[in-house]
Amino acid sequence: MTERNEKAPPEPRQAVEEPVEEPIEEPVAEQLAELEDRWLRAVAELDNLRKRVARDMERQRIDERMRVAAEWLPVVDNLELALKHAGADAGAVIEGVRAVRDQAVGVLARLGFPRRDDVGARFDPARHEAVGTVAVPDADPGTVVEVVRPGYGEGELQLRPAAVVVSTKAGE
Repeated sequence: MTERNEKAPPEPRQAVEEPVEEPIEEPVAEQLAELEDRWLRAVAELDNLRKRVARDMERQRIDERMRVAAEWLPVVDNLELALKHAGADAGAVIEGVRAVRDQAVGVLARLGFPRRDDVGARFDPARHEAVGTVAVPDADPGTVVEVVRPGYGEGELQLRPAAVVVSTKAGE
């Protein structure tokens, strides 16, 4: 049996009344104009705020870069002084380089990135990068026994993890 797709006959069209545009009453027109004015002002204020925030952020970025650079100037000055005295006694030059290194580590600490020398600490993959293992009889397995490259900073403010050598069980 075949089924026929029958369509219902179209319904007779009813007269559709077109809305008659009535003139907007004066108080409504004034309200509309006032709302449009307020909207335009709000858009302009938002644009000005966006521009002001962008300027402020750029100014803060410049200020912070200048602060960091100013912290490093004494380190650069002392390195230049060490180079002037490079022909002097080797022991004095080495001592001067150590002092400059200590000064640079101090700058990093003041900027919020203290140096971490974690010898004897438990290995923590969030703070350490294992670059080797060694069997040390008097150290617990998983203990940092040597810092190859120190880490700087803590938690979310970690510049880099410490590269460390970790102890294993004797005989592994």
